[in-house]
Amino acid sequence: MSVGTRSRRGSAAPVAIDPRIQERRRAVDRRHSRKRRVLVGALAALTLLGAGAWPILHSHFFAAEHIVVTGNVHTPTPTVLAVAGLAEHPPLIDVHAGAAERALDALPWVARATVGVNWPTGVAVTVTERRPVAAVQEGANAWAELDATGRVLATTTAAPTLVQLTGVPRPGAPGSTLGAARALLGVAAALPVAFKAEVLRLAPAPTGHGVDLALAGGIGVVFGAPSQLPAKFEDIASLLAGAQLVPGAVIDVSVPDSPLVANDGAAKG
Repeated sequence: MSVGTRSRRGSAAPVAIDPRIQERRRAVDRRHSRKRRVLVGALAALTLLGAGAWPILHSHFFAAEHIVVTGNVHTPTPTVLAVAGLAEHPPLIDVHAGAAERALDALPWVARATVGVNWPTGVAVTVTERRPVAAVQEGANAWAELDATGRVLATTTAAPTLVQLTGVPRPGAPGSTLGAARALLGVAAALPVAFKAEVLRLAPAPTGHGVDLALAGGIGVVFGAPSQLPAKFEDIASLLAGAQLVPGAVIDVSVPDSPLVANDGAAKG
């Protein structure tokens, strides 16, 4: 009795595939084929677009034509543009704000610079400059202006209107830092308007610890450590306003709120 249909070699007869299944497979293959064609076409279009956009982005249509520099008083605008790489009005795509800011920050007067790129043709440069607080003599007729951090801002041959520092190392070129004068500069930067014009010079104390001030009229001040500045300044201002000081008088405010005055060699509270 026959149990099943077999080929002469004993293998199973091929099984017919449902036509609906075959149609679904062909539909899936067609969708995949369309997706591949779309992807290849998109990649080709992007490649062509990039190749065409590159020269356009480097053309004069997208150059840094409108450059605005603000905040620079002591740093000339041509210097700002040259250091930031903007003097030749480069394409905006080639303007690297971070690198330009770091280059500008290295300029003597610049405390901080920000560079903003405004497409399609604008660049805004904002400069915050340092404030000079004291001057150090460099030679017979040369002075270096310093900010509160010891940064050398400029050299000048004009008589300084700033308080002078003495007893400090000779400053370097503009852009360098005179770190040894940091304590004196902290006091100079904090001088109140009330008697700032009266302060002529600041120097390290002879003991090597603390600060001494030389005031107009031949009056000296033993300031002590560069700390508790408001209280010491208040003591000095009160004595200048109320005490009868003569040339050679010395005010000692090294102990805040307990000033002493040596006037004609006699100490008075």
